[in-house]
Amino acid sequence: MSTESTPKTLIEAIRYFSDPDICLKTMVALRWPDGVMCPTCGSGDVRFIPTRRLWECKTKHSRRQFSAKVGSIFEDSPIGLDKWFAGIWLVANCKNGVSSYEIMRDLGVTQKTGWFMLQRIRFAMQTGSFLKMSGTIEADETLIGGKARFMHADRKARTLKKGRGSAGKAIVMGLLERHGNEMGDKRVINSLDYDPQKDDKKASRVKTTVIPHTKRKIVQGEIRAHVEPGSEVFTDALASYQGLEPEYFHQFVDHAETYVNGKVHTNGMENFWSLLKRTIKGTYVSVEPFHLFRYLDEQSFRFNERKMTDGERFQDVLGGVVGKRLTYKHLTGKTSESLVA
Repeated sequence: MSTESTPKTLIEAIRYFSDPDICLKTMVALRWPDGVMCPTCGSGDVRFIPTRRLWECKTKHSRRQFSAKVGSIFEDSPIGLDKWFAGIWLVANCKNGVSSYEIMRDLGVTQKTGWFMLQRIRFAMQTGSFLKMSGTIEADETLIGGKARFMHADRKARTLKKGRGSAGKAIVMGLLERHGNEMGDKRVINSLDYDPQKDDKKASRVKTTVIPHTKRKIVQGEIRAHVEPGSEVFTDALASYQGLEPEYFHQFVDHAETYVNGKVHTNGMENFWSLLKRTIKGTYVSVEPFHLFRYLDEQSFRFNERKMTDGERFQDVLGGVVGKRLTYKHLTGKTSESLVA
């Protein structure tokens, strides 16, 4: 897709992708920038069937015919690419998320289909490999879940019996890498690589994950897995963070006394938690713990790419649809098949 023709608003995207030939051209550019190849045998000797918008491999084998959806989150979906692209635009750019009922009304699909579409789009938002964070890092954890006093007696009993987190809630841990002056700190001010025209404009980035508990082994394991040694790590006074030295320069702030001590604070992560909880409470209302990581991927993506334009965020998600497949059976826990086609 050329820069001149890239949609910049939702209405432009709807108009642009209303042409099925443009949708197909966009997918071909994503899937096969060097020419269409058979996903089964890898041969480039294929012929296009224009009446069905399919290709057929000239080599004799099973599954000779294939579409541009094969090997992507769109595989086996009867929903047109025009609706898929509109859905991606909405999820990527609506700050507080989009519910399956909104997708149902806006795209003319069922609520169940809308929910399935949203989960596959969130799968495309996963960052996959994430470079280790460095510089100044904030680490914090929060609880996600409804308040026990508002639950039905049966649900309350089941939730407390499972023992998820505190009072049946799921526990989420987050790491935030500060950039530029956004959090009042220049992490590379003395570095020869520091460029004020670029580094000061970089947005702080987060990485989140669901954890089973907040014991030292889990909490510090996440930090060591995703943060470069020698980095500054700021936390609250949770005892599980004690012992990060000398691998990290660890400082903490006791929230019982104060929330900020100079540059030592976790306000960046607290800001992200407020955005996440506002999205869950206001848009999604209730999220099952075994799906929570997908909602974290969605919110983390929008937070990390908030400096992009709507069109750039759409292109970023679109670039992640290839090489991934999520079936309804896997999504609902009825099979253990691989998520990657």
